[in-house]
Amino acid sequence: MKTLIIDDERLARKELINLLKQFPEIEIAGECSNAEEAKAAIELHQPDLIFLDIQMPGKNGFELLEELDSVPKVIFVTAYDEYALKAFDVNALDYLLKPVEEDRLIDAINKLIDAEDEDVSQLKKQDGRLGQEDQIFLKDGEKCWFVPLHDIRLFESEGNYVRVYFNNHKPLILKSLNNLEERLDHTFFRTNRKFIVNLRWVQNVENWFNGGLRLTLKDNTQVEVSRRQSARFRELMSL
Repeated sequence: MKTLIIDDERLARKELINLLKQFPEIEIAGECSNAEEAKAAIELHQPDLIFLDIQMPGKNGFELLEELDSVPKVIFVTAYDEYALKAFDVNALDYLLKPVEEDRLIDAINKLIDAEDEDVSQLKKQDGRLGQEDQIFLKDGEKCWFVPLHDIRLFESEGNYVRVYFNNHKPLILKSLNNLEERLDHTFFRTNRKFIVNLRWVQNVENWFNGGLRLTLKDNTQVEVSRRQSARFRELMSL
C-alpha cells in the first residue's frame, strides 16, 4: 500500500517510518515537510494512504485536504488532541497522538486493512476522473466531511458555488458545475445548466414538456432534463 508521511518534524517522520517497517504491506513512497510538498507528492505518487500532521508551517493538514480533488485514506498524527473530533468528522481512518505508541499504530493499520477488505475493487481511474468509489473532501465553514461519491445524489449550481447533497447534509463549496462535470465519470450526468445527478440514485424516468425528461431520485427529488440533454441521456442509457 503506497504511503506518504507528511510532517514538518524530521525526527517524527523518521520515528514513524521506523515503526512502519514491521508492516510489509506499507510501502513508503516519500515524506514531506509541509502542505505544498505534500500536494505535489500526492499528485505524483497517487498514494493509497497518508499519515498527516495537522499543525505545520503555512497550510495545516485540513487545508491540504481541502485542496485535493481525490483524497487518499488518512491517519492523522499530531501532538494535539483538540483536533480529534474534527478529524473524525472528516472520516479520518484514525488519529494518533505523538509520540506514536506501537500498539496504537498496530490498531490503526488493522483498521486500514479492514477498510481495504471492504473495498478491494476500488481502482484509480486512468483518465483522472472520479467515480462512485472515490471519496472527496468537502468543507463548508467550520464543518468538514470525507464523502464517498456514491453517497452524493445531486450537485446544484448556486452562483459561483455548488450545493452538494448527501445524507442529510447540503454544504456549499466554491466550485463551478462545469469544473465538476469535467472531474466526474459517466455515472454522473449533467441534466441542465443547474444540476448534475448521480445516475445510481435515479429511481424513475418520465417524458416531460417539449421533448425533455424528468428524473425522480430515490429521495423523491425531481430534476428536469433539458431537451438537448434528454437526447444525450437517451443515447447514454440505451442498449
